This record gives sequence, C-alpha cells and structure tokens, in this order.
Amino acid sequence: MKLTADNYYSQEANREYMSVSQFKDFFGTYGRLGCEFTALEKLEGRWEDEPSTAMMVGSYTDAYFEGTLNSFKEKNPSIFKKDGCLKAEYAKANEIIARIERDEYFMKYMSGQKQVIMTGEIGGAEWKIKIDSYIPDVAIVDLKVMASITELKWVKDLGYLDFVRYWNYDIQGAVYQEIVRQNTGKLLPFYIAAATKEKEPDIRIIHVTDNYLKESMEVVKANLPRILRVKNGEAEPDRCELCDCCRHNRVLMKPISIMDLTMAV
Repeated sequence: MKLTADNYYSQEANREYMSVSQFKDFFGTYGRLGCEFTALEKLEGRWEDEPSTAMMVGSYTDAYFEGTLNSFKEKNPSIFKKDGCLKAEYAKANEIIARIERDEYFMKYMSGQKQVIMTGEIGGAEWKIKIDSYIPDVAIVDLKVMASITELKWVKDLGYLDFVRYWNYDIQGAVYQEIVRQNTGKLLPFYIAAATKEKEPDIRIIHVTDNYLKESMEVVKANLPRILRVKNGEAEPDRCELCDCCRHNRVLMKPISIMDLTMAV
C-alpha cells in the first residue's frame, strides 16, 4: 500500500502498518493506560476516540505550519463560535503561532519539509511515520503544543518525570530516527519544538538525546511480539476496564469485590 496524505490515517493503512500512536494505544504511556481491546476496536472500525480540545489545538497548529489551515477550518466548523469568530482555544493557538514565528531560532527547526511520510520495518512489523519538520541530513523535528513544558508528573515507583518521558515522546523519537535511518542511511537527531498555552507562551527546542531513544527502542522491540499477536488475531486482547470503550462494551456477568475497586491504583 502506497501511503499518501489522503490515506495515511485510514483504517486500511492502520491495519497494514504500525505507527507510534497505534503502539501507544496498545501499550500505553505513563500518562495514559493502554488498552488492547480498545486498540483492536479502533482498528476494526468499531470505536473512534472523540478528539479532545487539546488534540484539536495541536492539529490546528500543525495545519498552520503545513500550509493547510484553511482546509482544516473548513473540515472542522466546530472550532468557530456562532458569530463566526474562533473559539478561545483556537484564538490562543493563533497567539502561540505568532510567538513561534517571531523567534528566529525556533523557526529554523520548523523550516524543514512538512508532514514527510516514510515507512520501514521494526521488530517484524511495517511502520509508518509522518514528520512535522524534516530537515534532510540535519534533523527530525516534531511540533508539540501543551499546557506546560516544565511541569513534572509523578509516576509511582519512578518519581517525577518530564513531559517527554511521561507521554513517551522518546518512543516517537526512537521510531522516527530508525525509520529515517532506513530510508536515508543517516542517523539524525530528534528534536521536539515545544510551545505552551500559558498566558505568555513558553517556547523551547528540546533535544531528546540518543541514550533515551535507544532505551525506548528496546521497549518497542520487547513489547511488539505481544501487540502483533493481538493485532493479527492470534491472541485475545486484554481490557483495561477503565476507558470509555471498555465502559461502552461492558456486559455484567457477576459482582466484583471491593478490592477490585483499587486494583488500578
């Protein structure tokens, strides 16, 4: 299957290729529990996550730098108020974009080829990636818009984590770096171009160093065999029993114990 901008997110493409977002659906992150059942339901077209406002603001910003913002607005009329003005979240996105554009250094990292699609093989699976800003022979850059760059998140048994590891963006970097290497022969550094939604937007260019990427690649390879067995119908998916999809599909058969109420904590 030849991937294009039009079919990249299609069910057919998702069934044929693994992606970072699909891997995280199965495996999860420190910030969001994975659910094999939900991941499989999405692949089969029986479940679709409702896009959050945070995701939509990120997509709005991506569309601007890709040069497809007008098309994004036409496809998403819900971002406008009844009077035709942008809702507050997207007006804020315009402020963030303006802040980014007045920083010359940030814009150097956003100057690459936009939304570049590549495919490759990792752990016996075909993967697809889509790069926000690809600067050939120089860098792989992913744009992130978030609440805070510096806020740390507490994870049991690990302590406080930065947002990169909390949301496993290091896994994204590892996969992107390897697929680019397979296509070009170059092992390029991975950067996150980060901007926040704060009153005064914070902006940073963050180098996710190779030691983190190597560790993350080992996590990917260690967990892929199980994920592929579930995806290919060779194993029954586990259910997290906590997400919207599990709640929607729950069929009661017996009572649970009071101890079950704290199992996920």
